[in-house]
Amino acid sequence: MTKPQTDPKIVTFGCRLNTYESEVMRQHAREAGLSDTIIFNTCAVTTEAERQARQSIRKARRNNPDAKIIVTGCAAQINPALYADMEEVDHVMGNEEKLKRESFDLGEAASVAVNDIMEAKETAAHLVHGFEEHTRAFVQIQQGCNHRCTFCIIPFGRGNNRSVPIGAITEQVRLLVDNGVKEVVLTGVDITDYGLDLPGTPTLGQMTRRLLALVPDLKRLRLSSLDPVEIDEDTYRLFAEEPRVMPHLHISLQAGDDMVLKRMKRRHLRKHVVEMVERARALRPDVVFGADIIAGFPTETDEMFENTYNLVNELNLTYLHVFPYSERPGTPAAKMPQVPGNIRKERAGRLRSAGATSEQYFLQSRIGTTAQVLIEKNGFGRSEHYAPVQVEALEGDLSGQIVPVYIADIHDGKLLAYPLGTQAAEEARAKHVGHE
Repeated sequence: MTKPQTDPKIVTFGCRLNTYESEVMRQHAREAGLSDTIIFNTCAVTTEAERQARQSIRKARRNNPDAKIIVTGCAAQINPALYADMEEVDHVMGNEEKLKRESFDLGEAASVAVNDIMEAKETAAHLVHGFEEHTRAFVQIQQGCNHRCTFCIIPFGRGNNRSVPIGAITEQVRLLVDNGVKEVVLTGVDITDYGLDLPGTPTLGQMTRRLLALVPDLKRLRLSSLDPVEIDEDTYRLFAEEPRVMPHLHISLQAGDDMVLKRMKRRHLRKHVVEMVERARALRPDVVFGADIIAGFPTETDEMFENTYNLVNELNLTYLHVFPYSERPGTPAAKMPQVPGNIRKERAGRLRSAGATSEQYFLQSRIGTTAQVLIEKNGFGRSEHYAPVQVEALEGDLSGQIVPVYIADIHDGKLLAYPLGTQAAEEARAKHVGHE
């Protein structure tokens, strides 16, 4: 009896850009007729991310002895030999190769195909028709990074800054919207550097304004991680004037102490973060902020850490992505005096606790208000502020739809809500008014 063919499986680690690229690879692998194939799209931000990827590869081989295993992504780009030497792995692809359709013709492909990413000069456009198991779509607007933060290995996995032309971005978003996508997240490695390499050097804000004008049916747009000192004037104006841009901004913060920021070779200081947050709140008073933070960077003293911890509390940063510092061989920070691992973890724990407290306060403030929730699955979705919301009393499966709701309570770390106009919502509203 012939064994049935199975669709290629993609295992994605790391950033939103990887999520987008995994969908590109899924299409390429299907077109190549690959079956019984598992593709690992790896991350190199931390040693833990790499460890998890290798562990997953070994487990996949044990559970799927006949499958082809392909490893790609930043970890494979930076250290292809490490993965090529794993007996579980059949093919290793670089970050440039993984986005080329011909790379998936494995009968003719080399077992290791990894070019020098620093030689890449452009970012090819790839039309993704949809995202499996996602109601929001991630759209790549640029690749790579021209900056060299002392802790970061990613430019060696992604190359230098390369922007996607506005026309290609518009075509991609229009296709996704035509296929039912309600929310798009613009993503890349360093999106505030968008356009520096394009004719006329359009800014992120100029590109986004044109995109929204050309795709009027797009309901919601989010911007992924922003460098606080690099946000252009057009982006601020768009944030103030365009309701389709969601009131949720994620800051590439990394630290809140000036000396640590200088040793990281970041482009901003503490005051720049404060100015950015205050300006955004003046434009959209209900805006909520997330932030990426590294705990225990080399040479970070208790006082330096407290400056970061206090900034989180002072600015009410809500959605925190906290990483204990991870040494990356080949980076300047790896040669600096290191903070002991147990202190890194303890500081990361304190930051996560501060973020959880801030998020709880924010969620509490939403009770008694209304929201527009993009339903993902089983009544769960996200509000305009990216707050997690469980919507009860829905009639039918509304996955992928934006539902207006009344927020009644908090349960298990999520807002509890009912669709506007239902009896449940009216009863919850009356109960809330009665307690005021």
